[in-house]
Amino acid sequence: MKQKTIKLLYWILTILFSLAMLFSGISELMQTEEGKEAMKHLGYPAYLNTILGVAKVLGVIALLQWRFKTIKEWAYAGFTIDIIGAATSIYFVGDGILALTTLPFLIVLFSSYYLWKKIVDVNEKEA
Repeated sequence: MKQKTIKLLYWILTILFSLAMLFSGISELMQTEEGKEAMKHLGYPAYLNTILGVAKVLGVIALLQWRFKTIKEWAYAGFTIDIIGAATSIYFVGDGILALTTLPFLIVLFSSYYLWKKIVDVNEKEA
């Protein structure tokens, strides 16, 4: 695959994922009734929405920046933990197959990470 194609795919996937997480983070910060009910259903306190909302907004900023690689790595790790945590929480409260609804987000996240590493590797070889 050409470097230009890799960069284009990277940005498409990263922006789509970032928009989804930004929307999720902002809705959690707004403390909507649906969000509070979801946390209650999962057995978590409502204030966890605020913590997750702040983390997601900061994570999106970290994903979209290009300068600090370690912070970007941490953002990818944090989103991975968030998504896997959501899936396991959904599964263990008895919602079973609904846990698989998180899988597309994980696939897009891992694809974005893989493409980013390919871009970084090429850039480091050229330097």
